[in-house]
Amino acid sequence: MDVFLLSVLLLSIAAVLYPFLIYPAILRLLPVRPVDGASNAHSASLLFCAYNEAAVVPEKIANLEALKRLHPNLQILAFDDGSSDDTARQLAARPDLLTLVRGNRSGKARGMKRLAALATGDILIFTDANVMLAPEAIANLSAYYGDAQVGGVLGSLHYLQEENSATASVGQSYWKMEERLKDLESRSGNVMGADGSIFSIRRALYPDFPDTVLDDLTVSMSVVFAGRRLIKVGDVIAFERLVSARGDEYRRKVRIAARAWHTHRYLRPQLCRMSPIDRFKYASRKVVRWFGGVFLLSGTAAALALAWWIDVRLFLAALGIGILLLLLGLVSRRGPLAKIADIWIAYMATLQGVFRAMRGDTFAVWNPAKSR
Repeated sequence: MDVFLLSVLLLSIAAVLYPFLIYPAILRLLPVRPVDGASNAHSASLLFCAYNEAAVVPEKIANLEALKRLHPNLQILAFDDGSSDDTARQLAARPDLLTLVRGNRSGKARGMKRLAALATGDILIFTDANVMLAPEAIANLSAYYGDAQVGGVLGSLHYLQEENSATASVGQSYWKMEERLKDLESRSGNVMGADGSIFSIRRALYPDFPDTVLDDLTVSMSVVFAGRRLIKVGDVIAFERLVSARGDEYRRKVRIAARAWHTHRYLRPQLCRMSPIDRFKYASRKVVRWFGGVFLLSGTAAALALAWWIDVRLFLAALGIGILLLLLGLVSRRGPLAKIADIWIAYMATLQGVFRAMRGDTFAVWNPAKSR
């Protein structure tokens, strides 16, 4: 019995750590595939969706003006998803800068599809309303398409504000790890999907898809399915503010995980046709992490069962100390206990999102985090 419990505990620990320690070590052993050529002779369209983003629209407009000055031919398309605040009015006031498409709470996926249908650029650049691009981002991004094998390019996201809470600190640490993983995946071939902050694809590769999937993951993976390279680069930089409230972050992770699982099911036939190395990457970075909460719970259960097997007093002490530390972490905003609590919450939120998707729940619309 003790051997079985110890095996479960060790395997659970290995599974939790695998995406963050073991998988990166394996990626470093893979051969490097450099990107060839450099050219910026590509037209581009910049696309973003907004819902109740009135607070950041002035900053967004200023950022778009700076990009437009450097690239007068840049097409800028915005979708407002029926905002109840001043977002649509502010965007509509600048027809000289952008084209506004109005929606009625149909969701980001449908909004992006409407914008993509209007886009005329060779390259489609996707971003978010609350994300600002560095002035040189467009030119640097376009240059990578000089390599005919490159079908999509991801940029690098940097956070603007300081870590003013454990949630923000954990979020920033997690994102830095994500960025390193994408760098390692890119140097050996393909990145396994993009997030919405900053990425691009050739317009000819834009796919059709249902509104319930993650458009960022679906659109970016279409590059891999088409036999082109999806790469990440360090000189295409975007900036975003951190989410600092646990409630905002929990809801965001549940929604993203649920949509990711729906996306996985939708893409499964194409995923099965990927190369062995890409299937390995996808399972390592996506699937194992979605079920990290299961491994965390199984490891905890095995550890408590081992303590019970050794001595019931050890079990009671371990259980009591564990509950106490978790409660202290939950009521704290800073410090190591708060960070541990936030990591636990993140795993549980992701697991909840996956399970909700499995039972048929869908999340087509979104709300911006109030704690940015």
